[in-house]
Amino acid sequence: MKTVTLKLPDTSDKKEVKIQLAAQLIEKGIFSSGQAADLAGISKREFIENVGKYGVSVFGESLEDIEKLMDE
Repeated sequence: MKTVTLKLPDTSDKKEVKIQLAAQLIEKGIFSSGQAADLAGISKREFIENVGKYGVSVFGESLEDIEKLMDE
């Protein structure tokens, strides 16, 4: 596995940044939900419960897809 170092402003919430990054990697299909949870430093359950806040589905559905299904 590769290591990446980020320099964040002191005002940044490190946990929040990690979750957002992990959510983007899920959305792009680069990480599984387990890998994303590991990156974020939280349990897989906690990650799955919170990733929707960022408009990302761990089920591969976009927000638009879900909204269309709800309208049917």
